[in-house]
Amino acid sequence: MKALVYTGPEALVVTDCPDPVAGAGEVLIRVDSVGICGSDMHAFLGHDDRRPAPLILGHEAAGVIIDGPRDGERVTINPLVTCGTCKPCTTGRENLCASRQIISMPPREGAFAQLVAMPEGNLVTVPDHVTLDQASLAEPIACGWHTVRLSLDVLREEPREDLTALVIGGGPIGVGAALSLKAQGVTQVQLIEPNPIRAEYLNKRGFDVIAPDDLAESHMVDLVIDGVGYPATRATASAHTRPGGVIGHIGLGASEGGLDIRRMTLQEVTFIGTYTYTAQDFRDTCAAMFSGALGPLDWTETRHLAEGQQAFADIRGGSVPAPKIILKP
Repeated sequence: MKALVYTGPEALVVTDCPDPVAGAGEVLIRVDSVGICGSDMHAFLGHDDRRPAPLILGHEAAGVIIDGPRDGERVTINPLVTCGTCKPCTTGRENLCASRQIISMPPREGAFAQLVAMPEGNLVTVPDHVTLDQASLAEPIACGWHTVRLSLDVLREEPREDLTALVIGGGPIGVGAALSLKAQGVTQVQLIEPNPIRAEYLNKRGFDVIAPDDLAESHMVDLVIDGVGYPATRATASAHTRPGGVIGHIGLGASEGGLDIRRMTLQEVTFIGTYTYTAQDFRDTCAAMFSGALGPLDWTETRHLAEGQQAFADIRGGSVPAPKIILKP
């Protein structure tokens, strides 16, 4: 098969690789659409020790099962593979499984390839009215869905239609979180995006986007979701969450700095760190997508897998208006 292989910092090449072999309980999927994630970018820049070269990256995928009783079935992929027997797995918190694996991280190769092998239980059937480009957005949106669900549970005694929310970051994680907030009943949602090209693109698609400098110092909200995770964005979250409010943290930009621990302590601001999603969150995200509750999902750009190196460079340079580039193997 052809695959886009990460060979070292800022280097990706399309080359021939062995076809994956489906293990027990697994099937082969011909990949149709696979999104570029922020974690792929971290690896591309050489900033992720968990993804050493050479490696096939990519974990936001949808495609078609080949061979077997489900041959020809269109599916989207939950890339998180867990043991199924530990306490987190048996209590519905599979994302915290100590032995979890995710495609695009050894020992599992990723989906920037023509084929990928996955356990059947990680697949969700895609209805005919949903394109596989749209279906490949399930993984990044599920990250925001999970964070919103956990954050709203803290605020469960307050009517959701009265809550205000601020999402930091207009990339796919932030956009997915904003859509998930609305789908879960929060109607007053603003999104902060510093790139004017991206902000204009999203405003035209109905998002309420502001620049960081447009955020008034006194502006307070019930819930802030940080989809970036740098010291500056955590500082913004700390400063603009009202007393008794919640910060839902998804971003993995940097490991330290930014939180105002004293203010959070004195004003009982809840901080929730979140990682990926549970299997049920993934299925719920898919159901919301398929029902139309997450909108038209029209904020993507597609390129051929062979254009992967340039796509990464364009994302890094900030010249891509769309929050998500989808590669087509």
